[in-house]
Amino acid sequence: MAAGVRPTQYRCAAEALLRRLRIDGNLPRLHPLVDLCNAVSVAYAVPVAALDLDRITGDLTVRHAHGDEEYLTFAGGVERPEPGEIVFADAAGRAHARRWTNRQSGWSAVRAETSRVLVVVEGLHSTADADVTDLLDTLRTEVAVLWSPPAAHALLTGARPAFEVPSVALPPQEVRRSPPAPGGGSRERSRPASR
Repeated sequence: MAAGVRPTQYRCAAEALLRRLRIDGNLPRLHPLVDLCNAVSVAYAVPVAALDLDRITGDLTVRHAHGDEEYLTFAGGVERPEPGEIVFADAAGRAHARRWTNRQSGWSAVRAETSRVLVVVEGLHSTADADVTDLLDTLRTEVAVLWSPPAAHALLTGARPAFEVPSVALPPQEVRRSPPAPGGGSRERSRPASR
């Protein structure tokens, strides 16, 4: 039981996606960037979350919950994380993720109108440094094919626990269909809309 979470009760996001792929034969289609993050998460078996930066107030801090944070479910319900639970909390008291990034909030979920995104990749296992670095390289390469390259990136550790997110908006996107992606279905590609 790591970080106070029973692994069979609360599976990490990557494990939940792998189970869904095994059972359903495909991954959910949500948004081109989220779909890419999910595919990379499955490929590396490492949790990846994409958060809409414009829905986060002030700094985003990974910390133990106080129990008064507000967490919006994807169904629209409001929950309060248990005191001591690991959350990604902002200055307004919103929990944007619970149990590390195992449960992402509907409040900061990436939407069609999202223009600034924070992608979080978590690795706490023995080979996490190498796995997360490889995953980030793959993700940056794929994002550069589909959109403008990321404005900045950082690998946070205990020795380097903070990252200043630049204020750069993405250009408007148009979505086009391309050949089937691994796991079935079609793969959507986004490119900046012509002006």
